[in-house]
Amino acid sequence: MSDTATRRRRSGGRAGNADRRGGAVLEQRPWQIPVNTDAPTEPLSPEGVAAIHDAAMRILENIGIEFLNEEALAIFKDAGCTVDGANVRMSRDWVMEMVGRAPSSFTLTPRNPDRVLPIGGQHLLFGNVSSPPNYWDLTTGKVPGTREHCQNLLKLTQYFNCIHFAGGYPVEPVDIHPSVRHLDVLFDKLTLSDKVMHAYSLGKERVEDVMEMVRIAGGLTEEEFQATPRMYTNINSTSPLKHDHPMIDGCLRMIRRKQAVVVTPFTLAGAMAPVTMAGAVALSIAEALCAIALFQYVAPGCPSVIGTFTSNVDMKSGAPAFGTPEYMRATQMTGQMARFYRLPLRSSGVCAANVPDGQAMWETSNSLWAAVQSRTNMVYHAAGWLEGGLIASPEKFIMDCEVLNMIGRYFDDAVTATTEADLAVDAIAEVVGTGHFFGLQHTQDRYTEAFYQPFVSDWRNYEGWDLAGGVWTAERAHGLYKEIIASFEPPPMNSGIRDDLAEFVARRKSEGGAPTDF
Repeated sequence: MSDTATRRRRSGGRAGNADRRGGAVLEQRPWQIPVNTDAPTEPLSPEGVAAIHDAAMRILENIGIEFLNEEALAIFKDAGCTVDGANVRMSRDWVMEMVGRAPSSFTLTPRNPDRVLPIGGQHLLFGNVSSPPNYWDLTTGKVPGTREHCQNLLKLTQYFNCIHFAGGYPVEPVDIHPSVRHLDVLFDKLTLSDKVMHAYSLGKERVEDVMEMVRIAGGLTEEEFQATPRMYTNINSTSPLKHDHPMIDGCLRMIRRKQAVVVTPFTLAGAMAPVTMAGAVALSIAEALCAIALFQYVAPGCPSVIGTFTSNVDMKSGAPAFGTPEYMRATQMTGQMARFYRLPLRSSGVCAANVPDGQAMWETSNSLWAAVQSRTNMVYHAAGWLEGGLIASPEKFIMDCEVLNMIGRYFDDAVTATTEADLAVDAIAEVVGTGHFFGLQHTQDRYTEAFYQPFVSDWRNYEGWDLAGGVWTAERAHGLYKEIIASFEPPPMNSGIRDDLAEFVARRKSEGGAPTDF
């Protein structure tokens, strides 16, 4: 074996801060993959599932979807679909045959193999906020995102054990030119985090560069890179009834190198989708399945996820709304459909609030619990999202992580254990005459780990909270953010691997990176 190959194989390393339990900053739950043992919420009857499926198939058979991608049109024509200009119509039998090729579960393996992610089944994974153009914290207010902001949010992504994958840019660093932005941000992502990575499908150069950087960071040969999925892309349809060129192109490039794709129509009821939730979900299903069918025709068995981003607009202003009752029901309904098609599901932790206040948290909590209820497998934007996706906030990130940790604790086996010791009949007998359980040995043996312990919430009464300075939740989160950034330690990376990455970035920059129109 060559020295280079040996050097690359040694690139794994321990998980960055995963085993430190927060060090001196905070006590957090260890890295783990939550298993959703609850029965899913199913608002649709079997007849309702059949009706939405039939509506989606009628859309694909009779109305069609526009694919603004010449390669995709040629593939559909080869498959026997009806292609009229950019419009593609396809039979339900063909769609179901193709979708049936997709695996119901698969894994994503990052450069740190201790952080492999199972996608599908009852597994519940959380990712960071992705793609806002603006940043907000208590000291800056709302400002355009920068590379430093992006780096700091990536550090939070790595630091928190409840965040399982690094989605898109946690904030868009607009101080880096778009032609090379992906190179700098992926270098930061791969050196500041060892979690599963994502590529934007925004032109062939960006997708190919990111795949190559993930391969280099893992110390992998091309054969090793393709042997198991190492990363993923997420695309959105252009609702209603369109798929654009770069996103389909990016997915085709990804699946040909055996990587994973997530197809997430962005359907806002009342604007880009019917005002009724059944109609909005049916449209979303149609837009997702036609793309997944295309990918399965090209690469049978390629890892594919169906996504839901169906919500509603404020009919007074047209502004998107999130965490609404309709959003929750649409997520649950799409969960039923995903299980009907035997596909893993992606949803989101989202809100329309502009600052990390009460509205932000109740809307996000609604979104996150809808993910639980729908048996979502991948939760996008689970921490840090504000203003309908236009702002990323570190305070909101940390506040959301409190909720994610609570969800993780909710699924701990210990909470529902029914051993004799857990039933505590002897302790109940012992307490007679004492009036409380505080002093019992049964309590003393268990009190340190009996209940969830928060790191942002303050459980003191008003007087105790006031005497301690009366610090509001976002202010506490801001203080934690500053401490985490100050004490952050990147996960280990072999120096040779880092040099290879830096050399790749420098070469691609010298070649111009990705073409832009300015």
